[in-house]
Amino acid sequence: MGSLHCVGMCGPIAFMLPVDRENGGKKFFQVFLYHLGRLLAYGIIGLLFGLLGKGLYVFGMQQKLSIVIGILMIAIVFIPVRVFNRYNFSKPFYRMISRVKNRLGQELKKKSSNTFLTIGFLNGFLPCGLVYMALFGAVAMGSALEGSLYMILFGLGTIPLMTAVIYFSGLLKGVAKRKVQKLIPVFVVLVGALFIVRGLGLGIPYVSPKPAVEMVSDSIECHSDAIIYIE
Repeated sequence: MGSLHCVGMCGPIAFMLPVDRENGGKKFFQVFLYHLGRLLAYGIIGLLFGLLGKGLYVFGMQQKLSIVIGILMIAIVFIPVRVFNRYNFSKPFYRMISRVKNRLGQELKKKSSNTFLTIGFLNGFLPCGLVYMALFGAVAMGSALEGSLYMILFGLGTIPLMTAVIYFSGLLKGVAKRKVQKLIPVFVVLVGALFIVRGLGLGIPYVSPKPAVEMVSDSIECHSDAIIYIE
């Protein structure tokens, strides 16, 4: 669902990739390297935010954090765009973002194999609202490894459409794009609701597991009953 947003934000970079237009096999490999670079960037970012979530998990805040993140995801969908324009959270990172863009511009002029890996890697660090949403999920994982995997899976979901854009430029246009873009907020709300349910600890396997402390308590009670029965 988020791929359409990615096409709108990163499509121009994909169009400008200095791929080999004559050799299909070489072009495929170059596109592969570009996506691999993006996945590496997302994995590193997910690792860092997963570590943050792990720290909160150690302090017993993971389930509360999951609920808060779910509420934030839903709230952001309903906050008017002009509010975000007024309070631009990317301002502290403008200098770093400017350097990333300058480096991207330099790499787009080259055609070596590692150029495509570098372009994809730098592309992954550009500011994007949908990436911010995914990072909320990475934090809620409560694990560096799971946070990294979460972001890699997010990146994998964008590959089919982003690849198609490189081969078929017309995908940036049309009514279909606008229709799918309208569904993206619905998708974000559903994911937010899932995080809230997960944080409530309703005892639903894989969806809303019980808190770890409660599970340990239940096992201790069962063990105690077993001892009494033997006696």
